Amino acid sequence: MLSPADALFHPPFTAMKSYTSSIFLSAFLIFQVQPMIAHYILPWFGGTNSVWSAVVLFFQLMLVGGYFYADWLSKAIAPERQWRIHGALLGIAAVLILGLGFVWPAPVIPSASWKPSTAEQPVLYIFFLLTISVGLPYFILASNSPLIQNWFAHTQTGRSPYWLYALSNAGSLFGLLSYPFLIEPSLRLGEQGWLWSGLYLLFAVLTFAIVWRLRRPNHSPPAQPKEGVHIAAPAEITLVHRLLWLALSAITSVMMLAVTNRLTQEIAPVPMLWILPLTIYLLSFIIAFAGEQYYHRQAFLALLTLTSIGLLLTPLFPNVPIILQIGLNLLFLFAICMTAHGEIYRLRPSTQHLTHFYLLISVGGAAGGIIVNFITPLLFNDYWEFYIGWIITYLLLLFLGAKQLNVQQRKPTILLGATATSMSILIGYVMIIDSQTSIWRERNFYGVLRVVERENVYMLVHGLTIHGAQYATADKRDRPIGYYGDDSGISLVVKNHPRYGQGMKVGVIGLGAGVLAAYGQKHDIYRFYEINPLVIDLANGAHGFFSFLSDSQARAVTIEIIPGDARLSLEDERNRGEVQGYDILIVDAFSSDSIPVHLLTQEALELYLHHLAPDGILAIHITNRNLDLTPLIWTSARQLGLYAGIVRNNIPQDEQTVMFPSIWSFLSRQPTLFSQPALAGKVDTLEHYSSNLRPWTDDYSNIFQLLRGW
Repeated sequence: MLSPADALFHPPFTAMKSYTSSIFLSAFLIFQVQPMIAHYILPWFGGTNSVWSAVVLFFQLMLVGGYFYADWLSKAIAPERQWRIHGALLGIAAVLILGLGFVWPAPVIPSASWKPSTAEQPVLYIFFLLTISVGLPYFILASNSPLIQNWFAHTQTGRSPYWLYALSNAGSLFGLLSYPFLIEPSLRLGEQGWLWSGLYLLFAVLTFAIVWRLRRPNHSPPAQPKEGVHIAAPAEITLVHRLLWLALSAITSVMMLAVTNRLTQEIAPVPMLWILPLTIYLLSFIIAFAGEQYYHRQAFLALLTLTSIGLLLTPLFPNVPIILQIGLNLLFLFAICMTAHGEIYRLRPSTQHLTHFYLLISVGGAAGGIIVNFITPLLFNDYWEFYIGWIITYLLLLFLGAKQLNVQQRKPTILLGATATSMSILIGYVMIIDSQTSIWRERNFYGVLRVVERENVYMLVHGLTIHGAQYATADKRDRPIGYYGDDSGISLVVKNHPRYGQGMKVGVIGLGAGVLAAYGQKHDIYRFYEINPLVIDLANGAHGFFSFLSDSQARAVTIEIIPGDARLSLEDERNRGEVQGYDILIVDAFSSDSIPVHLLTQEALELYLHHLAPDGILAIHITNRNLDLTPLIWTSARQLGLYAGIVRNNIPQDEQTVMFPSIWSFLSRQPTLFSQPALAGKVDTLEHYSSNLRPWTDDYSNIFQLLRGW
């Protein structure tokens, strides 16, 4: 007869159902919390795509910790004692989650008081936030898959546990995909936090029901499953096997983050574009670990080579639709991940080394994250890890082919060697050519900045977008050019403002090269908000490229620079009771073609209105190759009861040397600006425009609705 405790933690769930439910739910929760908390803290760090890389690295390190703990618990502690240790951790984490729910908006959602006060050491502060909010629960979730598989191998003798790894990845995939399509559109962030916490408590109960059974000393060592022979299931694991597990898992991590950086730098750092590469990464694990029959080296080598050629040719065709570019990058990543993970599965050990095998895979993944977040920014002044990882992938394939060379495989191996060698040379050549396109280049947490000299003009470039330009010759250096020329929307509005020449106060979110300071008149105040210290240095004259700020100060224009995220700075000013009273507030903080979503939400616009003078104008630069932001401007103006106008400045292709086409939007409480004679026929007041776009908020945004050609 069962004791009351036994009755509580035994069927109606069978042992098999409890194993599968626990492993699936833990994987689901692991990949639900990543985009959720990254989305929440993204505005605290300027909306840069590097936030996601830092978040991924933290969770990769926690995964290593969880796998190390699982390996230690499985090998050093007798099964009948494991339940005490793991059960205690489950209980502590549950109490922690409930406790945080009393002091935060939700158990894993930090309160606003935890926002960073400075922009220094952002990665370390992100680690600190994540450790406090979700560290221990995530650590337990991370350990669950190898522990469950190990317990399964002990109790279900003769059956392979590797299919549970595929089930775990399926849960991860479901967790990832359900977030942007189901959870994010339906629930506010606080509600998401409570839902996640409730599901975690359910997971804790399910898992405790499993560990409760471990207290009886009736477990035998795992029997080896009767499987077909695979390439490497040695009685003793060699150093070569360990290094290959590490290298192959590290390269997929590097390339997943590198592809994510490429996508988010040119569109927006939003959960959907974080999730797509990670989904590809997980999908390749699911397919590769479902069985050797799903991985054919020659087929995926062909896919990798075709997509590689496509990526190398894409820059030659600048008008390729962004959807096709996204698809090509993702297909390329899939080819790399399937190749590496397929080779890892071929090299899998016997089940007695299972937890050690997964530990090394997780170490390799974390090593890739460390390389991208800490090592390459120190070694490289651009995202060269994308090209280098690309080459290393081919070299690893070449090594594996040579390692398994025999008479029957000679022709495929020769073909592999020729392909790997030629592609590596070609990729290296493209990388060298790319590195020679600028006269100055630097990289930090906020991305890569370059200075390019073209036809006696210095251009500040972020990604593929120019963020300010200045003539190199002294007689022309005071002329605003680029997107800010005399015929641009911002020029028309500044010069036709009623207070122009009478001491205007202008706020600018995004410094760039400081071009807008060229419009400053005597006694004007131009106040710039800028988060990137490299940009501040360049605009202040570092390296001698740009002098708009110093030239304006020489004309008695007051220049103020507020370092840090603009929204946080404006919020701090409001909290201190300050109202800036800007005559014009200019939002021009796009990084490459990536838009800072947190600067375009309803809450952000309400903050801007707080700091505008009653007759002030909010100007938003919406020039973008990939996104049409007009629906968002129209919807936002309608929601807030504002008048809106758009000025499009079209420059003929043969004249786009120093002047570029631009689109500027303007919002105002009063319609008088748009009726001025100087602006007649140049401002589209959107009177006949209509859109069903849902307004963006801090809890909701949908970047894909704005993609051109979507």
